[in-house]
Amino acid sequence: MNGDWLLRGRDGRLCVYLPSGDAVLCRAERVPGGPWEAPRRIGGDQKLRPGLTAGRGADGYAHLVAWRPTGSGQSGLVHSTHYRPLLAPLDWQPVGHPDKKGKRTGTPAVAVDARGCAHVFVRSTGGGLSMLAQKEKGGWDPWRGLGGERVEDAPAAVTGESGLVEVYAAAPGGLLHWRQEKPGARPVLAETVDAPVRPGTLRALATSPEHTTLFYTDASGGLCAWRPGTDPVPLVAAAGPGPVAAVRCVIEGHDCTLLAQRSASGRVAFAAYPTEAEQAGAWWAESGPDLAADAEVALAEDAAGRVVAATLSPSTGRLLLTRRKDEPGLALTAWQEV
Repeated sequence: MNGDWLLRGRDGRLCVYLPSGDAVLCRAERVPGGPWEAPRRIGGDQKLRPGLTAGRGADGYAHLVAWRPTGSGQSGLVHSTHYRPLLAPLDWQPVGHPDKKGKRTGTPAVAVDARGCAHVFVRSTGGGLSMLAQKEKGGWDPWRGLGGERVEDAPAAVTGESGLVEVYAAAPGGLLHWRQEKPGARPVLAETVDAPVRPGTLRALATSPEHTTLFYTDASGGLCAWRPGTDPVPLVAAAGPGPVAAVRCVIEGHDCTLLAQRSASGRVAFAAYPTEAEQAGAWWAESGPDLAADAEVALAEDAAGRVVAATLSPSTGRLLLTRRKDEPGLALTAWQEV
C-alpha cells in the first residue's frame, strides 16, 4: 500500500483496504464504532499486480488505483470508486499507462481535490513523474508529464486545506515538490531541496491552510519533516524502517500531529507534537502486541472524532484496532482484533 488504507466513509463507517494475492479485499464497520464485516473482494474479477494506493475526498468517497496485467510483460493502471463502505465499490476501470503501454513503472499515489476529482501520480519509464486527472463532469484528461529526473518509487500525494493537490517525490540526493496553482490546473514543479532520503518512506499531511508537511526518513535513520519554503527539520529517530502514518488531532486543547510507525521491536510506536512546531521535539511511546514483520500502521478519526489506530498484516490478514479514550492526554483503549 501507498498512502492511507484506513479511511472513514461518507456515512461515518471506517473501512480498510488490503492487497491479497492478485486481488484487493476490504472490510468495513457494520455501524460506526461497532463490529466489522468479513473481508470481501472488491472491484470485480480483475486480477491485479502489486502497487495499490487509496485516497479519500472531502465528499467521503474513496478512490483506489492499482496495476493490472494487460499482456505478456505489460501492465496498465485501473481505478475504482467506493462511495460507501457497506456498498460494493465500482468495478475496476482501465485508465491507461503513463507511456501509453509498457511494464509496471512504480507504485502510484492518489489525491482527491475539492471538486471530488482523483489525481493519479506515478513514475514514468523515463524516470519522470506523470499524472492522470479526472474531469469534473466525468472521464479523464490525457496523461501528462510533470518533469523530474530519476524519480524514485512511491510518491506521496496530498490535498491541502485549500482543496488543491500537491505531490512529493524523492530522487537521488533530494526531494521534489509539485503543486497546483488553481483548481484543475496541472501541478508544477515548485521546489527541490537537497536531502538524503530512504526510498519508500514518504508520507504527506495537510498541516495548515497554507502548508502541507512531508515526513520521511533520511539516510541516517532520522525522521524528518519538510514544508516547502523551509529547510527539512530532524524530528526524532525513526522507530522502524517503513513510512509513518500521520493525522492531526486536538490534545489538551492544542492542534497536534500524531505519528505512528511499526517499531524495530515489532510494536506500534506513537509520537505527538504541536502541529508545525517541530522544534518542540517528539518522543516515541510503544503500544500493543508484537506484530508480523509486514504489518502496516494507519491512523484516522472515527465518526465521533476519536483517533483510531490500526495495524494490518498482508500475510496474515490480521486487523488490530485501538481508539483514543475520552479522557485527557493520549490514552488508548486495549488493542482488539476484529
